[in-house]
Amino acid sequence: MLFDDPLKPDSDDGAGTVFRDVITLALLGFIAVVILMLPHLNPPRKLDAAEINAPGNVIVEALWAADLDTDVDLWVKAPGDVPVGYSNKGGVIFNLLRDDLGRYGDATDSNHEVSYSRGIPPGEYIVNVHLFRNQARQLPVMVKVVASVKSDQSASARQILATEVALTREGEELTALRFRLDDKARLVPDSVHSLYQRLRSSRG
Repeated sequence: MLFDDPLKPDSDDGAGTVFRDVITLALLGFIAVVILMLPHLNPPRKLDAAEINAPGNVIVEALWAADLDTDVDLWVKAPGDVPVGYSNKGGVIFNLLRDDLGRYGDATDSNHEVSYSRGIPPGEYIVNVHLFRNQARQLPVMVKVVASVKSDQSASARQILATEVALTREGEELTALRFRLDDKARLVPDSVHSLYQRLRSSRG
C-alpha cells in the first residue's frame, strides 16, 4: 500500500494557487469597472422649469444671518385679507410656509421665512418683520426682505423689490415694504414705501 509523503510538495498546488489568484484579480477588476461605471449608468435628471420654480404667485421672503440664534418673524398682508404670520399661518390669500425659530428645532443653519400667495389680487401689499426673540444678544439684526411675483405656475418668479432693515431691540416690529400691484400683476409706479402699519396679531 502506497502513502503520500506529507513533506513532498503537491505538484498541482502551485497551479491551483495561480488559478485562484487570476480569478480573484479578474473579479476585483470587474468590481472596479462596475464602481467606475455607476455614475454614468444613471446620470442626474435635469429638472423641468416647473419643478424648480417656487409655488405661489406673490412670494415674500425674510432672510437673516445664519449664525444668529435669533427668531425673526415675517408678517404679510394681501389686499382685503388678514395679516399672516406665526400666530396666524394662513389667510385667504397668503400662507406662511414655516415659522423659523432660529436654531431651535432647525436641521440647518439657514434663517429664512417665506410666505406664498394664491392669486395676485390688485391692491396694496404690506410686509413686516418682527424680532420675537434674540438669544444671540447681537444687535442690530439685519433682515433682508425680498418680494417676487409669478403671474402663472408655468412662469418663473421675477423679483420686484428687495430691501434690508435693521431690528434694534427684541419685540420691535418694522414695516419693510408696502407696495401696490395692478390687475396685471405689475408693480404700480411710485407705490413703494415703508410707512409703519402694525400687522402682528395681538395674540402673538
